[in-house]
Amino acid sequence: MVRDQSRRSARREQRKLRSRRHNPDGTMSLREHLYELRHRLGLAVLFVLLGGVFGFVWFMVPLGPVPSLSDILLTPYCALPTDVRFEPVPGQCQLFQTKPFEAFMVQFKVGIAVGLVVMSPAWLYQVWAFITPGLYVRERRLALTFVLIGSLLFATGGWLAFFVIPEGLEVLVSFGGDAFITALNAQDYISFVLVMLLIFGVSFLLPLLITMLNRVGVLPYANLRKWRRFIIFGLFVFAAVATPGTDPVSMIVLAAAMTVLFEVAVQIARVHDRRKARREALEDAENATDLDTPSDLDLAVKPVEPARDLDDVT
Repeated sequence: MVRDQSRRSARREQRKLRSRRHNPDGTMSLREHLYELRHRLGLAVLFVLLGGVFGFVWFMVPLGPVPSLSDILLTPYCALPTDVRFEPVPGQCQLFQTKPFEAFMVQFKVGIAVGLVVMSPAWLYQVWAFITPGLYVRERRLALTFVLIGSLLFATGGWLAFFVIPEGLEVLVSFGGDAFITALNAQDYISFVLVMLLIFGVSFLLPLLITMLNRVGVLPYANLRKWRRFIIFGLFVFAAVATPGTDPVSMIVLAAAMTVLFEVAVQIARVHDRRKARREALEDAENATDLDTPSDLDLAVKPVEPARDLDDVT
């Protein structure tokens, strides 16, 4: 009992020492960094699990006017023409369950994915709070902007993927002509949809990452301008490898969207570096002016007049 109380008090003391009030410069030892990493990861996982419970329930239960998550996820599959999609019950769109607990695992997987999206402000803040403990107060205030913009970009990428999935799925199932009919099981189809949503969502965080690295001086605009062609080529390669399907629609849309976002981030970095260079030049000019201007002490000390010659005096 006494040992547990001492451990809890030691942990409280460590958290107190890591706080910004008692540690203004944000310095920590390696052990304290590991404790901080465990603390932030634990909070991030907790937030994702809480969002997962919400997604697990939403999978089967509609939220007022909002349909259930299963109906939303089945929309791209049900949009396929009936001549290429197997429909055992006329007028009813369903997926196949080929394993005893496949439906439960699909619902659990979808719930975790919803937790990642819904609770993205919470776990993104934990990531930001861990990687920026040594920044100044003004830079730490960017945490709210980082979280809000990151959540918006992630949701925008998932929204775009939801509109790309039906087109890509139609291209994928069109191979083979009339020799095949599509009858997807739940595990494969839901995995395909979730991977597409995750890839598009994470890819849309690229401009935020570039902007933040530029803000802290790691990635200046000069390097971005020099590496622009290679980065754009790498974005197209990444889109071709990352998209789970072999359809050109999702690959082209993802690569084009990432290229546009990358150009936006480059222009933001250009404006930031130009303002930073102008501000530094102004500060250097002010410092040079201060050095050239005589100080009050120099003005107070009068020069000593040379002694007059005795012949001049006589």
